[in-house]
Amino acid sequence: MAGMTRILTRGDLLTLLDPDACLAALRDGFVQDGGGAFAGQRIRAELPFPGTATALIPGLLPGIDAYTVKVNAKFPAASPALRGVICLHGGQDGELLALLDSATVTAWRTGLAAALGTDALAARSSDDAGDVVGVVGAGAQADLVVTGLRRLRPVRDLIIHDVSPERAAAFRDRHGGRVAASAAEVAAHASVVVLATWSRTPLLTLADVRPGRHLTTLGVDEPGKQELARPVLEAAGVLAVDDRPLAAAMGVLAATGLPAEAAHATLGEILRADHPGRTGPEQLTVYGPVGLPWQDLALAWLAYREAERRDLGRTVDFLGGS
Repeated sequence: MAGMTRILTRGDLLTLLDPDACLAALRDGFVQDGGGAFAGQRIRAELPFPGTATALIPGLLPGIDAYTVKVNAKFPAASPALRGVICLHGGQDGELLALLDSATVTAWRTGLAAALGTDALAARSSDDAGDVVGVVGAGAQADLVVTGLRRLRPVRDLIIHDVSPERAAAFRDRHGGRVAASAAEVAAHASVVVLATWSRTPLLTLADVRPGRHLTTLGVDEPGKQELARPVLEAAGVLAVDDRPLAAAMGVLAATGLPAEAAHATLGEILRADHPGRTGPEQLTVYGPVGLPWQDLALAWLAYREAERRDLGRTVDFLGGS
C-alpha cells in the first residue's frame, strides 16, 4: 500500500528469511560489488553508557531500487547484546518502505556471508565424509554459519567452546557435536574453526593452529577486539577480508597492526575468480570480515518483498495525521 511502512519483527523475519535464498543473494552481492563500487560508510560512536552506537549507510546494490540505513546499539552485558533497526527506503523518493529488526538481519547476513567465505577458502575433505567444524563463541552468528555451511558442504562433526558452558551445551543440542574446554582444544581437532566472540585478547596463537586449517574470525568488527594473534595472520597463505580499508581501520588487520595491503584478497575477488583463493591443501587460510552495508540491503530486500507478497508484519502510516 503506497505510503505505508511495513514493520518486521524478529518473529516476522524468522518466518520470511530462507537460508538458501539469502546465501544466493549474498553471493550475488559479493560478485556484483566490484571491490567497492557500492561501498558504504560504517560510523561508530562511543557512548556515555556501557556500550557503543554504530550506523551503516547506505546499503546499495545494482538492480535494487532501494537503500538501507542501519543503526545498532551494542551493549555486551545486555541480552541480546545487539539491538537496533534497519530502515529500508525507496530509491526514487526515499519513502520508508520498512523497519526491520537489525539484530536478526545482522546475524543472518553476517553468519551466512561467513559461511560463503569459509566454504570458498577451506580445503575439502579428501574422502567426502565432511569437515570437522569448530565453533568458538556459540551465539546467533555461529548458529547461522553452521546452518549455511551445511548447505554448502558436508559437515561431519562439530566441536564447540564458549565461555558459558550452558550456551555451549545449548548449541550442541541444536546442532549436534561435542563441547570442548578451550579454543585451543577446538583448533586441535577441527579442520575449520569459526570464532564469533567479544574477545579483546587473542584466543588462538600460531602454536594452536595446524597447517591446512581454515579460520574465520567474526568477532573483530570494531576497534579493540581481537581473536587471532598477529603471527597467525602473517602465516596465512591466504588472508581474505570483505573490504581492505575497513579491515585496516577497525577489523582483523587493525587488531594486529597490519596494513590494508596485508590482505591477499577480498571475498568478492575470490568468488569472481579474480584471485585463486586456496592453492594447496597445506595452506593456512583466514577470513576476517567486518560487515558491509549492502549485505543489510540484500537480506532486507528479500524479507520486504516476501512480506509484501504474504502480507506479513504490521503496516503503519508514519506521515499520516493523528
